[in-house]
Amino acid sequence: MPETLPGSNLSDATPASLTADRRPPRAADVLLTDGRIASIRPLVPADREGLDALHDAVSDEFLRLRFFAYDRSAGHRYVEHLMSEDEGTVATLVATLAGRIVAVATAERESTDAAEVAFLVADDEHGHGLGSLLLEHLAAACRDRGIRRFVADVLPENALMIRVFRDAGFTVSRRTELGVVGVEMSTEASARAIEAADARECASEAASLAPLLRPSTVAVVGVRREGAGLGHAVLTSIREGGFTGEVYVVHPAVSEIDGVPAYPSLRDVPARVDLALVTVPAARVLAAVEDAAAADVGSVVVISSGLGELGVEGAAIQDRMLRTARSHDMRLVGPNCLGVMANDPGIRLNATFSPAVPPPGGLAVASQSGGVGIALLDLARELGLGVQAFVSLGNKADVSGNDLLAAWMDDPDVTGAALYLESFGNAAKFARMARRFSERKPLLAVVGGRSASGRRAGASHTAAAATPAVGIDALFAQAGVIASPTAEAMGRTALLLAEQPLPAGRRLAVVSNAGGLGVLAADAAEAAGLLVPSLTDDLRTRVGAHVSVTTGTSNPVDLGAGASAENLTAVLGPLLDSDETDVVLVVVVPTRVAPAGPLVDAVARARGARPDKPVVLVALGDLATEVPGVTVFRATDHAIDAVADAVRYAEWRRIPADDPEPRDAARADSARATARAALDVNDGAPRWLGAADVSHLLEPYALAPAGAVVHDPLRAAEVATGLGFPVAVKVADPDVVHKTDRGLVRVGLGTAPEVLAAVRAFGEELGHDVPTLVQPVVAGVEVALGITRDPQFGPLVMVAAGGVATNILDDRTFLMPPFSRRDAAAAIRSLRIWPLLDGYRGAPRTDVAGLEATLVALGSLAVEVPEVAELDLNPVMCTPDGPVLVDVKVRLAAAIPVDAGVPRRLRDPAGPGSIG
Repeated sequence: MPETLPGSNLSDATPASLTADRRPPRAADVLLTDGRIASIRPLVPADREGLDALHDAVSDEFLRLRFFAYDRSAGHRYVEHLMSEDEGTVATLVATLAGRIVAVATAERESTDAAEVAFLVADDEHGHGLGSLLLEHLAAACRDRGIRRFVADVLPENALMIRVFRDAGFTVSRRTELGVVGVEMSTEASARAIEAADARECASEAASLAPLLRPSTVAVVGVRREGAGLGHAVLTSIREGGFTGEVYVVHPAVSEIDGVPAYPSLRDVPARVDLALVTVPAARVLAAVEDAAAADVGSVVVISSGLGELGVEGAAIQDRMLRTARSHDMRLVGPNCLGVMANDPGIRLNATFSPAVPPPGGLAVASQSGGVGIALLDLARELGLGVQAFVSLGNKADVSGNDLLAAWMDDPDVTGAALYLESFGNAAKFARMARRFSERKPLLAVVGGRSASGRRAGASHTAAAATPAVGIDALFAQAGVIASPTAEAMGRTALLLAEQPLPAGRRLAVVSNAGGLGVLAADAAEAAGLLVPSLTDDLRTRVGAHVSVTTGTSNPVDLGAGASAENLTAVLGPLLDSDETDVVLVVVVPTRVAPAGPLVDAVARARGARPDKPVVLVALGDLATEVPGVTVFRATDHAIDAVADAVRYAEWRRIPADDPEPRDAARADSARATARAALDVNDGAPRWLGAADVSHLLEPYALAPAGAVVHDPLRAAEVATGLGFPVAVKVADPDVVHKTDRGLVRVGLGTAPEVLAAVRAFGEELGHDVPTLVQPVVAGVEVALGITRDPQFGPLVMVAAGGVATNILDDRTFLMPPFSRRDAAAAIRSLRIWPLLDGYRGAPRTDVAGLEATLVALGSLAVEVPEVAELDLNPVMCTPDGPVLVDVKVRLAAAIPVDAGVPRRLRDPAGPGSIG
């Protein structure tokens, strides 16, 4: 049997037959481990010659590993088989480099849910990750066709093939028989498989973007001789910044500009150019990019504007630019951007038209807006915030925030990242990448355009509550992203995180030589969610020994206006040594009695001997901004907000990570079949489900409403008796509206005759018998759960205060599925009604674990059944014995595909994009 491998999530992946008039499928551009760009696409009839050439060129040894024999004709017979209209072929994918087919992967049906897989990679392309990429794409393509398992037979000496399977992260089992290794693997993209793919993507992105982020040779295209324009501004920035590498100019008519050598084209530059900066008018940009591609330039930044942002014609040119860049392994930033900065002391490249150069440091910055980018750089310079790299993304034709996060993920010189974003494309992939980044180092973000221009139309509470901002909030909360309201606030928090250790908790000690300012700082801290605890008697005694005139020996500590530097040092020592505090905030006001300089020096001395606890100084007046070991702010509220951000991030980091529940393929297939059948009844049009259909759809997820649906009054009385009184009865027809107003809901019925009479009254009101839901009456804490679908973020799952409080309290939070039990627990505990669930004032604690499980099941449903457009569970009665689902509404609609960034591929501007 042939050797094997999997790979592709191409929506139009190969059908069994190939027809000559079939439109060429869209390729997925992918990154190899060395940073080159390949394309993976379904097989087409024109590929015969390329496939024959691939099999002809393969060495004898790899031919034997593939076909188990030294038989050249076997390759040609297999190509003939692939080009035939064999209905057993589930998918055939080819990988190309510069138009040459360098790999092929096939899946041929072995049973209803299993396929035998095989692949072949050109000899000179082994070790570059093609096998793993094909595996991911083939698995995704076959999942769409109902294939749940891949099987393959591999020779034991085929170490490359075996390693691909072993490292893929999919669930793999092996057996060895008659000198052959049999492999069987699930096609499901498990959490481990996605994690393995993301790790490979980070390494590939780092290699691909190295010419952009760490260039040694730079050329500027579009510099005017007379010293005006963007090109000259960029060249001036490069020269004045002290770039350590080689700089060239591309100009058709001169040999040098400002002492920099000039050449007619990039092809004429005597060295390979890592980074080309294009500043020519829009009409000449494509030619400049084509010149860069022909010159084998590593990366190109198009600063010029007037392209994709201006309409169809500009977008077409932008797309041609991208296709040119991709076909030559060249990464593209922009167009319509500020440029890039590599601020490493060994590089010192300021390839922007901004004069603001911050000090070198560990923060990597990306901005979708050039103007905000300039402001961020200037703010970093003013704050003394060290920046390692800056990338202005512009129109994001190619390089996106996801790409940069992946490249920065394992970079030891990058200690954190800050992003300014205005749009989200592949939000699901960003959530995953951002979470992996945040687990290692801080990630801060400001999002422009968060305000709601209106609420989406929808009949459910969940859809009505899902404003444009809630998807962002859900994404950031789960991914550990530090959300900032402004660029300035983001810079201040980044400064604190760069200079101070993460806080161990929320307890803040406030020390000031002005009592009122200390009180105001304490008020602001508690408003921001921090704790300002009273000090123990022992600590108060040690602090009080150095406090005179005032009574401020607790917290905040008031040193008094005449406090000396020695007093301040002596007070800070016990506070920094104590396990009663996690952060120390010092507010210093200069006076004639106590000059500020010695007080600031005192803070530095106290801090120097105790480096493990964050120390923040608010220096009012004209004081130094740099204090060794201490982060300095000019305003108390700035300091408090930054500390609160750091505390929340530290708390998120301390929660043990866990993975979402594994996908239940059988359950998902069955539920989707139910949803599709329900839509077919309505000719595919959206519809609200009746109670019986709701129960059928949701029972596999343990989300069906309590009670039973009946169709006649006598049966209702029987069910009520079995449930136990009191009960509630309600009409279960989704087409009947205003049920409560019309008396079609009765609660608290205590006998079978009462139930019988109520259901008969329903029939009289409507003029015919109707399905009726009979439920037990349950007391508990009311919670609302739900699903809605956002055009940018995909499915969102809500948890909120339930019943009539849903709209009154506005107490809700959203999650982006798939999410873990940890995420569900955090969301529930973020609600203002959490104390009620936790057993407020001696009340019995509800089954919180059961509520978490219900929320996780709702997340699974949202992912596995995309036809669920809206769902409301309101109320869910939370009791000590578990949650009881009382009222459930479900609206079905045609599924809208969501790109989760699995399998790996570069951003496609014509399809789902990346964040940034």
